[in-house]
Amino acid sequence: MDGGTIQLRDLGIGYQTKHGVKSVAEHINGAIHSGELTCLLGANGVGKSTLLRTLSAFQPKTAGEILIEGSELSTYTDKELSRRIGVVLTEKPDVRNMTVRELVSLGRSPYTGFWGTYSKEDLQIVDEAIALVGIEPLSRRMVHTLSDGERQKVMIAKALAQQTPVIYLDEPTAFLDYPSKVEVLQLLRRISRTAGKTIFLSTHDVELALQLADTIWLMSRGEDMAIGSPRQLAQQGVLGRFIQREGITFDPETLTIRIACNN
Repeated sequence: MDGGTIQLRDLGIGYQTKHGVKSVAEHINGAIHSGELTCLLGANGVGKSTLLRTLSAFQPKTAGEILIEGSELSTYTDKELSRRIGVVLTEKPDVRNMTVRELVSLGRSPYTGFWGTYSKEDLQIVDEAIALVGIEPLSRRMVHTLSDGERQKVMIAKALAQQTPVIYLDEPTAFLDYPSKVEVLQLLRRISRTAGKTIFLSTHDVELALQLADTIWLMSRGEDMAIGSPRQLAQQGVLGRFIQREGITFDPETLTIRIACNN
């Protein structure tokens, strides 16, 4: 396997406060590979969203390097980044008077020029993205009439229409019911393989991540990032330390979480 589409070298992340820069995590090293679904796990407040925002160039790093396809993130122009990174955020899109196909078409904006005119090729790419996500029956629906799960699929299709090698997602299953959570993560896993995308997402759905992720990044306060397959991290005891507490046990053989019932 190659060095990875994304490489982090001694990365430091943080954010600006009125007292200066607040460090969130330091010395992050790792690679994120194409053709894999990589899930970022960690407790609330540990810095998962800060890491994703930093990787997306929404906020500056505090140290180290972020390499995309071998080049430092900071060397890319905004236009170049828009052709390399697609981002799906937690917030629900507040969209009115727009059809699903029109919203997905916005993914082509990095390519349409000043006037935003869609070519025949642009429209074909939009249709292919809609088909890949399996939302053809929704294409003429108004976005505000969709369920949360349907809307999340539309945002994934928009990112696919952007034709970037990298897609970041911040809690893509946060507002979904359980069947929709499973469906969205299965979809992302399939897309990573069939389209060869580098897909990196944060999630609190630990059990689903253990079943569907190729690679887990486990972020813990004051510790180095733990990176490996679910099986590897289970055998190392890393997942057990993260999951287990009073009334909750983790089985490293079956990768299952069990909750004690106190009658």
